[in-house]
Amino acid sequence: MLRRAWKPLAATTVLIGTPSYLYYTFTKQQTFDLSVKVRGADGIPVMANRTFSLLSQNAIQDRLVENASSDSFSRPDSTVWRYTTASVAANDPLEDAHADAIIARDPSDPSAPGDWLFFTVMDGHGGPHTSRLLSKTLINAVVLELSSLIHSQSVPTSGLLEKLKLVFRTSSLKSREDPQNPERISLAIRNAFTKLDKELINAPLAVLAANLDAESIKKNILPDLSKHPLALQTMLPAVSGSCALMAVFDTAHRHLYVACSGDSRAVAGIWEENEQGQGSWRVEVLSEDQTGRNPNELKRIQSEHPSDEAGSVIRAGRILGGLEPSRAFGDARYKWPRDVQDILNRAFLVGNDQPLRPPPSSFKTPPYVTATPVVTYRDFDFGSVARPSRSPASRFVVLATDGLWDKLSSEDVVALVGGHLKGLKGVVSKTALPELVPTTSGAPTVEGKDKKRNSSSGSWSFEDDNISSHLIRNAFGGGDADSLRKLMSIPAPIARSYRDDTTVTVVWWEDGQEGNAKTATFSSDNIKAKL
Repeated sequence: MLRRAWKPLAATTVLIGTPSYLYYTFTKQQTFDLSVKVRGADGIPVMANRTFSLLSQNAIQDRLVENASSDSFSRPDSTVWRYTTASVAANDPLEDAHADAIIARDPSDPSAPGDWLFFTVMDGHGGPHTSRLLSKTLINAVVLELSSLIHSQSVPTSGLLEKLKLVFRTSSLKSREDPQNPERISLAIRNAFTKLDKELINAPLAVLAANLDAESIKKNILPDLSKHPLALQTMLPAVSGSCALMAVFDTAHRHLYVACSGDSRAVAGIWEENEQGQGSWRVEVLSEDQTGRNPNELKRIQSEHPSDEAGSVIRAGRILGGLEPSRAFGDARYKWPRDVQDILNRAFLVGNDQPLRPPPSSFKTPPYVTATPVVTYRDFDFGSVARPSRSPASRFVVLATDGLWDKLSSEDVVALVGGHLKGLKGVVSKTALPELVPTTSGAPTVEGKDKKRNSSSGSWSFEDDNISSHLIRNAFGGGDADSLRKLMSIPAPIARSYRDDTTVTVVWWEDGQEGNAKTATFSSDNIKAKL
């Protein structure tokens, strides 16, 4: 009797039990262990194992595209410009920022028609305050400086003598005084960065000066301005910091300018073909990583300070052993004299319970950090040129904060973008990609960090529509889905020990006349006020 009853009971158990087991297996929260640095009971850092929840692949995808965007616009010459941007945070909140603007030349401009295209990425540190401010102001500052330069030598509206003087003067000095020659444009961009940082650093001093009366000055009384509406609004962008990287495309003159203040990097991929019709992407690094490990930066900084500081201005590749980028906006702890830091700290920050950290012990002759960028320019063809088969573009530029370059080389990035433009899909081994997307070396990379990049073994993933998200995915794991999930599942602030905030902008253009050029929608909202 029991035997006859056992068989249907066993069958029922199999039918019901198996789905229940599978449901439990796939719905149970997956975890992983990680060794992290924590402070022990005595305050001394020690390593300890911690367990973290492993995000699902869908959650990882959501994070990769959460801050991703793409846009395109066409111009009267049939050129179609396209660009993508994506950011993935390691800090909470994200300390990176970015901005872009397209400004048409005014018809009265002698160089019209044409456009100015601006793309920037900002790598904040010590908080998001400086980078967020720059995302709203830096392009405007450069546009203002360029506008002043371009329109500074307009013909007088009255006075025949003045007009004749200008004609003879400009005819004899035309090459030297052309307001739009590359040297003067580069200088204008440099000046815009420098002036903006000066305003940013001096803003708290202006607020303090406006709130000092004669009696306070006479009695040497420092007012408590911690509750002033501009207290934190001016102090926080000054004491936090941000690198800034800007690409400026001058389509009228076919020039590309790159301004770098910090350790973000710009790289171009340029398609070239030989006489046999075989092509490759030339890797052109457009900026140098600006840290104490860059020999040019080390030499510059040592030359700006007394010889007895030669061994201390840079320690372990960092400014005074602390800050890694040697050029940055904000970072007033490395710019204000000690007494100024003390006064502003007491006036604005102590009352907000956000006291300013004292400067490093070797701090003697500030400033040690500058926002003045290194600006380079080169001729860059934006028109119809030879391009690889099935690729809509033959030129592209990548701007990225150092979170990307910590994981990928300049050559990796050019190959990955070239492969994406070619239409590669799926998982491609790292050893196979050079055959599919060959690259050659142009201007070399000047590394600013002691890098520990991803292994040369493994695979790349080609699955994202957004090229910027595509690069970030491959920086954090690529075709190794498990490694990608683990790295992106580490929560802030612990994540910062394993990866950095990462922001990537990719810009490319198509002549719009070839059969494989994609169609772009044009919106007047893309084009900003004229310059």
